[in-house]
Amino acid sequence: MSDANGGWAALFSGGKESSWALFQAIESGRDVCTLIVVQPPETSHMYRAPAQPVIRLAARSIGLPLVDVGLPVTDMEPPDLGADLSAERDSELDTLEAALEKLDAEFDGGLRGIVAGTVESDYQADRLGSICDRIGCEFFAPLWQAEPRDLAATMIDGGLTIRIVEVAGPGFDESWLGRQLDHDALADLTALHREYGVHVLGDGGEYQTIITDGPHMDRPITIEFETEWYGTWGRIRITDAWLDAPASADGQQ
Repeated sequence: MSDANGGWAALFSGGKESSWALFQAIESGRDVCTLIVVQPPETSHMYRAPAQPVIRLAARSIGLPLVDVGLPVTDMEPPDLGADLSAERDSELDTLEAALEKLDAEFDGGLRGIVAGTVESDYQADRLGSICDRIGCEFFAPLWQAEPRDLAATMIDGGLTIRIVEVAGPGFDESWLGRQLDHDALADLTALHREYGVHVLGDGGEYQTIITDGPHMDRPITIEFETEWYGTWGRIRITDAWLDAPASADGQQ
């Protein structure tokens, strides 16, 4: 599963931050050999994986195996951006730590490190760092403390194709669902930030994303979906998804 020096595992939701952190880890020479997919309740504020059908396709395109970590399912709709989620987060992290300990025992050479796409959450960074300390592995968070708008622009310019799959913040409407996060959308998000305080990266849960293509992927993903709108929040429901044919040497499909 990994070499005698151990291997790296990346926390992976299929969204923009975890995908970009994974790419940065690969580019830095870290031997990422497993993706850890946390299967959360839809309302989880600790982990985001809002379009599950795409995650396995993304892993196939990236060329890495998945380890699924299941979490208890709760029912809370619409997403409550102001809820006290400390107990939920602790439970989710306990579940993750148990899975990482199991992975550490299975890896040849042990678990060398964990990659995470956390940007601003002190709680998440501190707890994940503590878990890594207890296991005895490294913690790599390449996006930590990045300026939000600059990071979003870097991900766009770096080749991520980012789709918005859920919105729950002020100023959003149904037209955002399925929209590509490009520079025009980033300008609109900046305006929402100025008017309503919406986090440009959606770090407060205002919106969620999936990646359908990127520099770390061999084949892009095509999705078909329907939108579900509930007046003040909404999400897409993916009805079909597939990997496109690989490009040939001359760039033709």
